[in-house]
Amino acid sequence: MKTNYHTHTYRCKHARGEEKDYVLNAIEKNVSILGFSDHSPFENNKYDTSTRMDFSELKDYISIVNNLKETYKDKINIKCGLEIEYNNNDHKYYEKLLNEYKVDYLVLGQHFFTNKNNRLINTYAINDSLHYIEYAKTIVDAIKTGYFKFLAHPDVIFVNDISWDKNCENCCDLIINVAKENDFILEFNANGLRRGKHTFCDGTRYSYPYKKFWDKVAKENIKVIINSDCHTPEQVWDNYMNKAYNLAKSWGLNIINEIF
Repeated sequence: MKTNYHTHTYRCKHARGEEKDYVLNAIEKNVSILGFSDHSPFENNKYDTSTRMDFSELKDYISIVNNLKETYKDKINIKCGLEIEYNNNDHKYYEKLLNEYKVDYLVLGQHFFTNKNNRLINTYAINDSLHYIEYAKTIVDAIKTGYFKFLAHPDVIFVNDISWDKNCENCCDLIINVAKENDFILEFNANGLRRGKHTFCDGTRYSYPYKKFWDKVAKENIKVIINSDCHTPEQVWDNYMNKAYNLAKSWGLNIINEIF
């Protein structure tokens, strides 16, 4: 069964295509479940708004996805979700999204995090492996809240060109251990494959998926969902999704198809 729970639209400002475009492409590709998870805004548009929808768009986004659910219910199962970062000060907002706005699910996508000094750290611009531990600790806290259905690209930190050390090891172990303890789903992200291989201090490889991380996941038999992280309608299910499945299977991962 083909499923994809990680879908973006033009609203996030770095993707293209409207919600209906993604639905029609998913139907054409025989996808059974399509989950929308565009980058969520925060109230008052706090945090960087250059790569997420504006807060004023949130109700319209939810309404359109829910209308598409009804329109195409005989052809595809559509879910309305949001990808969002975790901050310990925003609990009331996560609860509002789930209970008042009634989105079907939240995806934890930790593109930034706040460290112990209350400094905002960009996950894609880390130059000290100590920040990997801080990244992992915020994920541990997030998973324990129960707000999130899965962790998007947990190994995205390895876009940074930092030599593997004890901090990298401990970061991976923190994430994997909390996932195991909470029967929590980790995402194997096909968009990392689309980005291609690059030269790092440890050789030529994909930024993510990062094999050292996933070897640890395989040993613990943690549930893994494979998602497209599509930013165009054509990417809902493309050759990179097939490649992601083949790679995940060859790495011995415990692949699931549904998150509910």
